[in-house]
Amino acid sequence: MSDHATDPATEAFVAHRNLLFTVAYEMLGSAADAEDVLQETWLRWAGVDVGQVRDQRAYLVRITTRQSLNRLRAMRRRKEAYVGPWLPEPLLTAPDVACDVELAESVSMALMLVLETLSPTERAVFVLREAFGVGYDEIAATVGKSPAAVRQIAHRARRHVDARRPREAVSPSRTRAVLESFQRAAETRDLRGLLDVLAPEVVFMADGGGVKQAALRPIIGADKVVRMIVGSVGKAGAALTVAPTVVNGNPALVLRLDGEIDGVMALRVEDDRITGLYYVRNPEKLTRVESETPLTLR
Repeated sequence: MSDHATDPATEAFVAHRNLLFTVAYEMLGSAADAEDVLQETWLRWAGVDVGQVRDQRAYLVRITTRQSLNRLRAMRRRKEAYVGPWLPEPLLTAPDVACDVELAESVSMALMLVLETLSPTERAVFVLREAFGVGYDEIAATVGKSPAAVRQIAHRARRHVDARRPREAVSPSRTRAVLESFQRAAETRDLRGLLDVLAPEVVFMADGGGVKQAALRPIIGADKVVRMIVGSVGKAGAALTVAPTVVNGNPALVLRLDGEIDGVMALRVEDDRITGLYYVRNPEKLTRVESETPLTLR
C-alpha cells in the first residue's frame, strides 16, 4: 500500500486504520485476528469505487464488522479446544487511552471478558452501538437484521453486560493505588496485605494456552488466591521482577523472570478491592506489550 500513497482508497483506509483495528479488536479480543480482519477489509475496500461511497468511515466499519463476525464464529470452535481459560490479548496502550474514560472502559480486560459471554451478533451490536455510537439503521445493514430486531438485540446485550460489568467506573489513580498495594504485598508475601486488597470472592484466571503452566480453571476466593500467589512467588526459581504498565488503557503489571517477560496481569477493581485478576502467560498473546498499539473510538 505504501506504493500508492496518493490513491484515494488507500488514503481513506489509512486515515481510519486505527479505528478499524479497534472495532475488530473489541469484536475479537485478539490483535492477531484483528490484523487479519484488516487485511481482509483492505482487499474488499480496494475493489470498491470510492467515488460512489457517501460515508467512507461507515462503509469501512461495516466491512470490518462483517469480517470480524465471520472470524468470531470461526474462533468459537478454536476456543472450545483451548487449554484452560481464554483471556483477551493484552495491548500496551498510550497514556491518552487511559485518559479517555469511554475508550479505556470499552477495551478493559474486565469488559472484554464480559463480551465473551455474548453471541457473535449480540457482541457486534453492542460494540457498534455502545462503543462507537453507530445508528440502529447502519447496524441493521451491517448484521443483516431489521432495525427493530437490532434495537431488541442491543437492549438484551446491554442488560446482559450491565449485570456483569463493574458497578462503577474506577479512576486510573484509584486503580493504580490498589495495584501498588497488591504488588507490594505479593512481592513481600504479606498474607494480611493480600487479604486486605482482595475482595472475598475474588476470581483469578490465568491463560497459558497449553504452552505455559497455568491453572486450568478459575480460582475463586481470597484465601485460595493468596495461597496460589504466595506459592507461585516462592517457587519462581528465577529472579522475579514486577513493574507497573498500562494495558488496554488500564493500570496493570508486567512480570519478568530473569529479565524475560513471563506474563501480564490485569485486574478488575470495585470498592477499592480487587474482584478479578487476569494473568496472561501464553507467549503468543504477549507480542504487543512492549510497543504501544494505537486505539480510538473515532
